[in-house]
Amino acid sequence: MPETGRDRWAEWLLHRRFGGDADELRGTLAFLGPIRDRVLANAAIAPGETLLDVGCGDGLIAFGALPAVGPAGQVIFSDVSQDLLDHAHGLAEETGVADRCRFVPASADDLAPIADASVDVVTTRSVLIYVAAKQSAFDAFFRVLRLGGRISLFEPINRFGYAEPPDRFWGYDAAPILDEAAKVRAVFHRRQPLDADPMMDFDERNLLAFAERAGFTERHLELRIDVEPHPPRRWEPFAETAFNPLIPTLVEAMAEALTPAEADRFASHLRPLVETGRGTMPFAVAYLWATKG
Repeated sequence: MPETGRDRWAEWLLHRRFGGDADELRGTLAFLGPIRDRVLANAAIAPGETLLDVGCGDGLIAFGALPAVGPAGQVIFSDVSQDLLDHAHGLAEETGVADRCRFVPASADDLAPIADASVDVVTTRSVLIYVAAKQSAFDAFFRVLRLGGRISLFEPINRFGYAEPPDRFWGYDAAPILDEAAKVRAVFHRRQPLDADPMMDFDERNLLAFAERAGFTERHLELRIDVEPHPPRRWEPFAETAFNPLIPTLVEAMAEALTPAEADRFASHLRPLVETGRGTMPFAVAYLWATKG
């Protein structure tokens, strides 16, 4: 349990994913805004509908859906984290929209509190990467949708670009620090083994197959791949950021894997590369939208 008392999902979303730095948070939200907009556009929401946002987190998509469903519609926020549901509920109260929202603790692969054929749209963003039983999740999405209902999903395809060559570390040149990079990399691989982690056990073809097996007759998928230079970033928030809720920050991994002298050598090499953006990282994502016919 984090020192804040929040569960790991809330602690990551509200602090660790941007290293506690306000500028990093603004950059994260600027990156996520177009993703939210695309997920909502693919959902083809009509006024008066009920939308279920699975794994709602802090409500990025769910709050964004409220104007689309309109005064007669409803948005259901669901998440495994009660802390995040409480956070989103507080925001809804502050902004005067709580009367059009429900807050339901539920796992994506079950959705037991949601009745059969009770919603018009299901959305998710970067949720299935944490779900081992992905087919069960698609089956649950299908179950809760009314006839003609839609799913609209966004998922990173983390298989793309892995595993890196030994002389790269997160897209940066690691040739002068091969030993140190291997030790730090091993910390992350112990937390998320490449051959067993839900983040690595699927690609875009699997998403289409899951949707088909669940019963979705009309299915669409767009895969986007970008290989771009890293933007320059300040070292401190970069090193204090955990890139998902299940792994340590770089600083924590260095402390676990390296001696003080090794950590100094590792950081001294990597820091100027991070701060000047001298690295390249491949990134693949998939948008899937489908209809219950």
